[in-house]
Amino acid sequence: MLKPNQRAYLRKLAQTMSPIFQVGKNVVTDNQIEQLCNALEVHELIKINLLNTTPADKFSISDEISQRTGAEVVHIIGNKLTIYKRSTDKPKIELPA
Repeated sequence: MLKPNQRAYLRKLAQTMSPIFQVGKNVVTDNQIEQLCNALEVHELIKINLLNTTPADKFSISDEISQRTGAEVVHIIGNKLTIYKRSTDKPKIELPA
C-alpha cells in the first residue's frame, strides 16, 4: 500500500511520461497482462491510455489491471491510468519514507 507522500511522488514522476499501452474494446487480454508485467519489471511506473471504445468504466478496468499484475494504481486522470510495481531485480525508483 502506497502512502500519500509516495503516491504524490509517483504522480510527479508520471507527469512527463507518455502512455506506453492502450486498452480498447477487448478490455484486458492475457497477452496484455503479460506485456504489462514485463513493462512493470523494467520501468516500475507506467502510464496506460484507456480508449473511448472500452466497454467497461475506467475504475473497473484499473481494478482488474492492478489485481492481475500485482501493481498499485497511482492515479487516474481522464483516460490515463498510472500504475506502479516495484521491480524484483533492480529497483529504479526510490520512494520517500
